[in-house]
Amino acid sequence: MSLEPPRANPILLGHEAAEAALHEAARSGRLHHAWLLAGPPGIGKATLAFRFARWLLAGAPQAAEALGNSLALPPEHPVFRRVAAAGHADLLTVECAYDEKRHRQRTEIVVDDVRTIPGFLRLTPAEGGWRVVVLDGAEAMNRNAANAVLKALEEPPQRSALLLVSNAPGRLLPTIRSRCRLLALSPLDMTAMGEVLGRALPEMPEAEREKLALLAGGSPGRALDLVAEEGVALAGLVGEVLRGLPELPVGRAHEVADALGRSDTAFATFMDLLRAALAAAVGAAARGGADSEQARIAGLRPLAAWSDVWHALGRLQDDTERFYLDKRQAIVSGLSLLSGPERAQPHRDQ
Repeated sequence: MSLEPPRANPILLGHEAAEAALHEAARSGRLHHAWLLAGPPGIGKATLAFRFARWLLAGAPQAAEALGNSLALPPEHPVFRRVAAAGHADLLTVECAYDEKRHRQRTEIVVDDVRTIPGFLRLTPAEGGWRVVVLDGAEAMNRNAANAVLKALEEPPQRSALLLVSNAPGRLLPTIRSRCRLLALSPLDMTAMGEVLGRALPEMPEAEREKLALLAGGSPGRALDLVAEEGVALAGLVGEVLRGLPELPVGRAHEVADALGRSDTAFATFMDLLRAALAAAVGAAARGGADSEQARIAGLRPLAAWSDVWHALGRLQDDTERFYLDKRQAIVSGLSLLSGPERAQPHRDQ
């Protein structure tokens, strides 16, 4: 159960238009020096960035007629193999570094991580072609790191490309966004999700893969995370909690918290799925397209009050993970937000 990491993944599905845009820009001879590949997590943004990087480093070979605007290189190509092994001299990858002291991935890109970018881009390409930087998770840059990258964007060398990959482009400095050409990627449709999950999870029944694709919202990365975190079962638990509203006995809330507390990842997954289910119910009700259960849930409060609950759950989750608070207590507190005494009387927004 896995997908190849982005730098070694030869398959890109669902992003044909974005791939064609990069291909056309390069073939025109007017390739912008910086691109911002933006979209939800896990949909293939970094896979596209490395696909484009490989193609440039290989000399932008003309695709076979059947492949049209494809940027694909075969896995046996020497450039593909060197990029996959992180051994190409003209490619620099920057992302959140590993914190040796805390033994976990850092959540912030600091200035030391990006300090090498300007000098790297100014070097003469080792193989006579392009110099490419892939900055994955660009929204994680702190202020000093962002300013260092901005300097690289202000004076771009010839035949250099900076590819910023971001789940949250709004968190980037406006001056960085203004110097990049935006390429917005969307979640995969069900057809593409079915093909990706069929490759990654061939042993899973098709009906379960379809359910997983819906839960993941068009993100293959999220789908695989949900499998690893028993997300389908947790989605069932979220459904049980919401079906029990407006009442959720305190004892049941503690049972849910105890069940989730047995896993390191279940808390975040449960909270993500809970907020997603609330957002789906309220959004569908606001658009007039809610099913009966979504309409019932949304009707328990004014829609604006549900927005407050959704934001409060997000803050609770962030604070719990950032400050290493008791996750069991956070679950109980979160469920009390759904069924606590502050609950409004059943209400229908017109």
